[in-house]
Amino acid sequence: MVEYARIEGKDGASVLEGLRDFLASLMEGQVVEAVMAPTRLPYKNVIMQTLIKDQAKLHGVDPLAPVVPTNAARFAAQLTHDETGRRLALVMRPCEIRPFVELVKLKQGRLDQVLIIGMDCLGRYENGDFLSLDKGDPSFTMDFYRALRDARGAVRNGADLAEACKACEHPVADGADIRVLLIGEDLDRGITLEGVTEKGKVALSKAGMSEAQRPSHREQALETLLKERISFRDSWLKDMREQTSDLEGLMNVLGNCINCYNCRVACPVCYCRECVFVTDTFQHDSEQFFRWAQKRGMLKMPTDTLFYHLTRMQHMSTLCVGCGQCTSVCPSKIPVSQLFRSVAEGTQRLFDYEPGRDVKEPLPLGVFYEKEFQEVAAGK
Repeated sequence: MVEYARIEGKDGASVLEGLRDFLASLMEGQVVEAVMAPTRLPYKNVIMQTLIKDQAKLHGVDPLAPVVPTNAARFAAQLTHDETGRRLALVMRPCEIRPFVELVKLKQGRLDQVLIIGMDCLGRYENGDFLSLDKGDPSFTMDFYRALRDARGAVRNGADLAEACKACEHPVADGADIRVLLIGEDLDRGITLEGVTEKGKVALSKAGMSEAQRPSHREQALETLLKERISFRDSWLKDMREQTSDLEGLMNVLGNCINCYNCRVACPVCYCRECVFVTDTFQHDSEQFFRWAQKRGMLKMPTDTLFYHLTRMQHMSTLCVGCGQCTSVCPSKIPVSQLFRSVAEGTQRLFDYEPGRDVKEPLPLGVFYEKEFQEVAAGK
């Protein structure tokens, strides 16, 4: 079995071609019969997660592009929810693998027929920023990696990486069967694939890959990256906690919510098929609005915005992986991800729980321990 394999290249474009060839060899070797991967589509040249059955269609696969239009965990769950027997490769980033693991625990997806190929993640741009940068410069993606290699930073034409990415302490694809190692690599020379699980090592072998050396510069580059991100994260979360230290502060952060529910739709672990907020429970009688206005003197419309976010927070804070899609899709520019992570950090620490860490680890609110939180039971 192969633990490390090398895709050599003379420039970034040839490395990307090598990745596509690797995926094709997985299909040719019947390791998988389909691949879901970020793919550049012919219309508008956009990149979207795409399910590919025909090897000839792999020519558009582009998992290196620094963009995640929408979190792929939900698509992975949709493709694996039912027992189809289909062998599927999923090319995803760490912030997509981790919520998929949570969805598997929630019986929304399966891992048994899946080969997860996890990309190291150096961050993503907001969708609009990426479209603008990519349209203006076809070589933008490779220049992005060269800029990070040369410590020139990620800011381009005033656009920076999404804040959720700058605060992410999970750039490595834990939970993957095969990792695509990008941290510390020079894409103009090639990249390394790591077989993490036995399934991944067997897949590398069946794809005809040869054993290679473990990258020598990876650990130091990873250490530097984590140091930067944790420093940003701590300052970022501290700022939000200070902003929301009381109810007035929380209202100020959420005050321009328009109840579009985009954050709920974009959240990869918000999986309920019927959300209480779109049921008759929140279809209030007309007279009810006047009674509330009478009681308070005035009533902000739409109503229930604070209640909506507090309810989601209660539901999601143990499962939030901080992917930042909620912030990315908010038309009112509310820092939803920053707010939710500031709360999630506390609840996840209380339960000693890290979403996506281990598929065998029970969900915190799905188990009861007799001696858990005794200080709460004692009213202390």
